[in-house]
Amino acid sequence: MNGDCIFCKIGAGEISSTALFRDEDVIAIADLNPQAPVHLLVMPLRHHANIVDACQAGDGALVEKLLAVAARLGREHGGTQGFRLVVNTGPSGGQTVDHLHVHVLAGRSMSWPPG
Repeated sequence: MNGDCIFCKIGAGEISSTALFRDEDVIAIADLNPQAPVHLLVMPLRHHANIVDACQAGDGALVEKLLAVAARLGREHGGTQGFRLVVNTGPSGGQTVDHLHVHVLAGRSMSWPPG
């Protein structure tokens, strides 16, 4: 756990949130600033700054589980119309919290390119 990380604090229960999914490795919550009718954040409880950090640390199984949970929640909340998964990395990639997380976006048509 990184003591200054808001997502670590959410995972540890230091900041109140309603988990849509939680197990020993991953938690999913609704985004407080939604960019779509459905906007979930799926994050590991173990701190990794971003997906590169997790992969370089040899935590590929965690990355795989993170994506599997995000895909399941996307199916559940996106219905038959589909969903988008986004993993931002670094400031130029749009990452605003330095803790690996997957955005699950659904409930509207997504445009392309996204940025």
